[in-house]
Parts: sequence; structure tokens; C-alpha cells
Amino acid sequence: MVCGVVKANAYGHGMIRVAKALELAGVDYLGVADVREGIELRESGIQIPVLAWLHDAEEDFVSALNHKIELGISSKNQLDRVAKAAALTGIVPKLHLKIDTGLGRNGSTEDQWLPLLNAVLALGGAVEVVGIFSHLSSTNREEDLAQIERFDAAVLVAKQAGVNFRLRHLTASDGSLSYPQAHYEMVRIGVALYGLDPFSTNRAAEFGLIPAMTAISKVSQVKVVPANHGVSYNYLHRTAAQTKLALIPVGYAEGLPRAASTFAEVLIAGKRFKIQSQIAMDQFVVDVGDADIAAGDEVVIFGDANTGAPSADDLASVCATINYEIVTRMGGRFVREYVEGRA
Repeated sequence: MVCGVVKANAYGHGMIRVAKALELAGVDYLGVADVREGIELRESGIQIPVLAWLHDAEEDFVSALNHKIELGISSKNQLDRVAKAAALTGIVPKLHLKIDTGLGRNGSTEDQWLPLLNAVLALGGAVEVVGIFSHLSSTNREEDLAQIERFDAAVLVAKQAGVNFRLRHLTASDGSLSYPQAHYEMVRIGVALYGLDPFSTNRAAEFGLIPAMTAISKVSQVKVVPANHGVSYNYLHRTAAQTKLALIPVGYAEGLPRAASTFAEVLIAGKRFKIQSQIAMDQFVVDVGDADIAAGDEVVIFGDANTGAPSADDLASVCATINYEIVTRMGGRFVREYVEGRA
């Protein structure tokens, strides 16, 4: 089984449209961070199972149960609040119990695992355990394999305690590609679902992945300036000779990191140019020399490297971050256009 992860607005790709496409494609589950995202999916008409695992400390879970959202549970405190919501609604909640195998985020500690299992058993038929899950740290192979062992041990404890469940799920995109022995009954696919390399090594094509997002703008103005002309804030670039400057109306308000100034490249009319100026809130300038560039020409901020465009990995690399952050933060005045039937 596959859980398509659509949290954080589907990694910036548009949660509702992505979720509907995945449901149509036959994905088994949708994964979200919190109940609010799950409710948005239900209100949009999504019918397949939805799992939420990151909960507010005061979440009452009533809305979650009313919207048939399955819940990741990491502590007895969360379990108690779910049980209270179940009593109020008369709905049997579907739970996925999370064990912290070493990532150090949410999930029950090893010491609290058996008490949590016993608390679940004490509720009898008032709750239903659908699955047991965890998350790898992706630190290195040795650490990941140790986490897989700890996960298997936690599953064994649950079985020995008498907890019935159907699903085990541990791996996200990177773990699913690296450890087929840990696929169990379900995998959770996030960034790879959007055609991006989960290892941030700019090798998406090697995994057969095609980036779903291409960030495109257009040149808004081209002008000729003399030598020694300063360009944008702080004059990070001065022209070496008479040249043409192309203005592109994209900035950090749209999610283009300011840290990319003087490092990142863009594709304009089929040719790559460096962003030599300071990226401002809503624009940046490119010195295009004597290239045949005109207002209205397409500018690819990032996209599929196989087309000659910079990739999200390229942009992430010069900003000392990862492709996840690049695509997730895209917003501002960008408009998401979905091209049906394209890979």
C-alpha cells in the first residue's frame, strides 16, 4: 500500500488538486501533518483514508473523528483525549500508534511504549488500532538499519501484548528507495511523489523521477546601460561594459531565497544566466550582455534538469538547503497551473 503525503500544501504543489489526482490514480492513503489539513481534504470531497500525526497540545479530536480522519498517536495523553472525543461522538477512532525509533521527534519512547499499548487495550472496542509506524532519521545507513531493528522490536512487543493491527509503515521517500526490506504493508511517499530526489543529490533522473513543478516567470523589462552601472541593492554587480539588463518580477515574496543572490542561475530563452544582483522582495535583475533577450521572454527559475533548466536541487545547493524547502516555499504571486496529461 502507498500513502501519498500531501502535507504543507502538497510540498507547495497544491494539496487539493494533488490529493484529487492521487485519489483518482488509486493511492491507498493520504498523509497530512495535522487535523486541519485533513479536514480541508474531506471538505474538498476526498473519500479515501486520511492520516494525520502532528497534533496541537489542546486538540480535542472531535472534528477529526467527525471527518473520519485517522490519527497518529504518540502518547497516553493524546490517547486519553481521543478516547474522550470518541465518547462524545460515539465514533470509534482509527489509530496508528507511533514509536520513536531514534528520530527524536513525536512518537512514544521505548519506556512508555508498553504502557501506551496497555492503555489502548484497556479501552477495548472503543478504539481501533489500524497501524504501527515510525520514521527514519536518514542520518546514515548504520543508523537507519538500527532504527529498522528497533521498529521490528516495538512491533513484536505490540503483538505480544495482544494489540491487533493491519499495517506497519516506517519508510518515507528516501527509506523506500533504500530499504525494500522495510516496506512492510505500507510506504509513505512524500518528496519523490513530486519528482524530486529525496537525497538532494540532484539525481532525480537516475530514480526515474520527473519534477512536477516548474517555476516560470517572464522578463518584464530590458534596457541598455553603460559600463560601471550599479545593479540593484548594495551593487553586488556592476556592469563591466555596455550591456543589457533584464528585470524579472520574482523575489523572496514568491519564495526565491535571497541567499541565492549572485549564485543561482535561471534559464531565459533557452540560455542560462546567473542572478548577479541582490534578489529583492519582488524582483531581480540579470545582466544578459548582448544576448537576444526581450520583454516577454520566458524565465525558468527551476524545473526539470533534462530540459536544460536549473533544478530545485541546483537552487537548493547554492542556498545551503534542500529541494524540499525550495518547492514548499513557492507562493506569493505565483499562480499554480496544472497541465493535465503531462508526466
